[in-house]
Amino acid sequence: KAAEQGYRSAQNNLGYMYRKGKGVKKDDTTAVYWFRKAAEQGYPLGQYNLGRMYCKGKGVKKDDTTAVHWFRKAAEQGHANAQWSLDKMMKESSSGEKRRGTIKLFIE
Repeated sequence: KAAEQGYRSAQNNLGYMYRKGKGVKKDDTTAVYWFRKAAEQGYPLGQYNLGRMYCKGKGVKKDDTTAVHWFRKAAEQGHANAQWSLDKMMKESSSGEKRRGTIKLFIE
């Protein structure tokens, strides 16, 4: 109920529950829905979780650019895992300058 009322931490928590199947049927698409609700309200953990879903292609089409976008938003608020994820994506880039350039653009 709190998630439906707009509480961003509750939205993120509900997304986590759907992602892991804790107390509800596992559903990555619904998890993305709730993570996005929290992320769009500026909640760093929601932004990070939404970035992870895009990075892994869970509940959405895999999209590194969108993953970086959400990781960056969380990283700018001091979210350590998001900062680490941005760094990892840069280091593991296997598609050459284009991907590194895209990621660089987002973190500058």
